[in-house]
Amino acid sequence: MATIAAARKSRLRNALEGLALTAVLQSFPTFATAAMLLKLFGNHDLVGDPGVAIFVAAASLMHALLAVTLGPSFPAVFKTVYEPKFFDPTLPLADKITAWRTQPVASLQLMTTVLLLSVLGVVTASVG
Repeated sequence: MATIAAARKSRLRNALEGLALTAVLQSFPTFATAAMLLKLFGNHDLVGDPGVAIFVAAASLMHALLAVTLGPSFPAVFKTVYEPKFFDPTLPLADKITAWRTQPVASLQLMTTVLLLSVLGVVTASVG
């Protein structure tokens, strides 16, 4: 069944899936952390209004576009932000996430991100 669904997946859909996965799973945590650090250090230019959500969304999308565009050409430079499994047309969306998640490097990235965001969330909430 999965092979039938993969065979019917268009190149555009596969590219959009890869871009969305790169933006959500790799770029978004980075810029959410940056926004929390801005708040923690008292920068009021961006924090405290809807600008933060716009910043995080726009920066995540631009970062993912850059990684997706340049990643295949320069894999050594973009090895931490470009994941070829996200663009495998034979895998359904859930399998792309599972294949990425089960890699030791991705598992370490996820654990680091969760711990960092947890600590930043607690510190940011307690500081004000």
